[in-house]
Amino acid sequence: MDELKGKAAVITGGTRGLGFGIAQAYIRAGAKVVVASRTRESVEAAVLVLEEMGGEAGGIKCDVGILEDVESLARYTIKKYGKFDVWVNNAGLSPAYGPTIHIPHNQNEIVFRTNMMGTYYGSLTAMKHFLERGEGKLINMSGRGDNGPVPLQNAYGSSKAWMRSFTIALAEEYKESGVGIYLFKPGIVDTDMLRNVEVIKGYEKRVAALGRIIRMWGNAPDIPAEKAVWLASSATDGKTGLVVSVFSRVQMVKGLVSEGLGHLMRRDLEEIDIEITPVEPAILFNGKK
Repeated sequence: MDELKGKAAVITGGTRGLGFGIAQAYIRAGAKVVVASRTRESVEAAVLVLEEMGGEAGGIKCDVGILEDVESLARYTIKKYGKFDVWVNNAGLSPAYGPTIHIPHNQNEIVFRTNMMGTYYGSLTAMKHFLERGEGKLINMSGRGDNGPVPLQNAYGSSKAWMRSFTIALAEEYKESGVGIYLFKPGIVDTDMLRNVEVIKGYEKRVAALGRIIRMWGNAPDIPAEKAVWLASSATDGKTGLVVSVFSRVQMVKGLVSEGLGHLMRRDLEEIDIEITPVEPAILFNGKK
């Protein structure tokens, strides 16, 4: 595989979960990779694995909600590889599951800062480099909520709605620049983030079906990661503004049919363990928390 041979790629939130899956897929496709996350230890561990795969990799600690950190990430990559051809704004967070005002405000604030300002800062920094060169690929990661409200996941869903609007508008503004700007919807990705959830006390039963949802429709990170390779490759040259989704109606039907047949035939269905951490609500409601 050499779809990305000679390319250098930056992946924020690239040390675990989907971001790390994308980093590994890019290495297999021949790219040089730089990953970033908020802890130096996780960066070092991820880089070691990528290098053991036989690829060229580097990384630095970076809080995408701080512009200076993001600019340092770009400078690091240019110093290491002379340029970057692909920038993936993958870093993202979700607060505790529950009603918006019951969630401690600092949780929602860091979600907005990471998901929205992180995407803005990453796009700003990447586009400056790309526009100077007249080429490059910017991939912004979308998710649930980009097409409509998601009660009990309001901060996360609203950030993805913003991301969709921001990315599509950005692509329209710079459609003649030679830069490809894409919105990528990876679907339900089976990661630690999905299996370990914080829930406002009293709403634990609302996430009881999460294991079944993962079983029916969850993909391992390598599946959307391969689509991210395609987005970053020459296959999308001249196709800026694409909105690409991994989850399809076919997958939805297959998952439903498989689950239904499993119950009808009394097959042992895989148990998906979900770790739920209760969170104290921030306010009282009708005299109760």
